[in-house]
Amino acid sequence: MLKIAIPTVAGPFLACYSTQGLARLDFPQPSRQNNPETASADLSAPAQKWHAATTRALKQILSGQPPDALPPLDLSVGTEFQKRVWHALCQIPIGKTQSYAQIAAAIGQPKATRAVGSACGANPIPVLIPCHRVLAAHQRLGGFSGGLDWKRKLLAREGIEFAG
Repeated sequence: MLKIAIPTVAGPFLACYSTQGLARLDFPQPSRQNNPETASADLSAPAQKWHAATTRALKQILSGQPPDALPPLDLSVGTEFQKRVWHALCQIPIGKTQSYAQIAAAIGQPKATRAVGSACGANPIPVLIPCHRVLAAHQRLGGFSGGLDWKRKLLAREGIEFAG
């Protein structure tokens, strides 16, 4: 797996590419602040295109704008249920939210609210697969794999109000 840092105003994200596309996106970590060059400069032509698309999409979302396009996403680590949830998350427009229950209903499993929450937590490509746009009942934050501070920041950048 090829790991490449993406510098942003929020710190360096780490993108991980497989032979199929973007497989993982990690939030900035303090240990990466001093060494943002955790990446290999030897990229294949497809990986260069994927990395450019990832960088552009990430920076657009971080600035509160919808991405022009996403790179190919390698979601092979997920179960079929998780992949259905992740696909449903991609349908939530920037600046909008849905509840875990709404996502469960959207994938045809209205009683799977907790499982939807678990699938959101297992999302390997947060921000681009916008699990931050999923709120608990009554517009409450719920959990977030990147931490609630990140969830608050991402929602605020999209102009989304929530109960807390």
